[in-house]
Amino acid sequence: MEKKQIGFELSIYQDVSELSQSEQKLLHAAEQAQKNAYAPYSNFQVGAAVLLENGEIIIGSNQENASYPSGLCAERVAVFQAGARYPGVALKMLAVTASSRHHLVDSPAAPCGNCRQSIMEYEQNQKSPIVILLKAEKGPIYKCNSMADILPLAFNSSFLGDS
Repeated sequence: MEKKQIGFELSIYQDVSELSQSEQKLLHAAEQAQKNAYAPYSNFQVGAAVLLENGEIIIGSNQENASYPSGLCAERVAVFQAGARYPGVALKMLAVTASSRHHLVDSPAAPCGNCRQSIMEYEQNQKSPIVILLKAEKGPIYKCNSMADILPLAFNSSFLGDS
């Protein structure tokens, strides 16, 4: 038997002022998108903003539905919109922000498993990493260098054989 540890490097910033101007701008766009979240059931608002290789910023917010799981997460709203509006343009960075109407969110919320898988496919197809920025209402900002870092052993099309 062999054991192997899988891990990744996570950068933690205490204040947005420590980030580059483009990272700050992307987080601000995610925070603005978060205001458009439709979250009457969870009261947990999430905003996402994707920076494309061409400089465009595409936003998304979570959209809930009384018929779970018909809603969609902010990350997939933004990423799918980017893919639909700018096919073939690489996604460089994704910022995700979160807040709650019921309590102070003081720890960044990472994308759920469905979002990780969806974003990972974009990263694999474009053959370049997508940097992930995560921010809550208060507290540190996390920066991950790649979706592959937070989704090790990802499932991909190679498992499906030749098509």
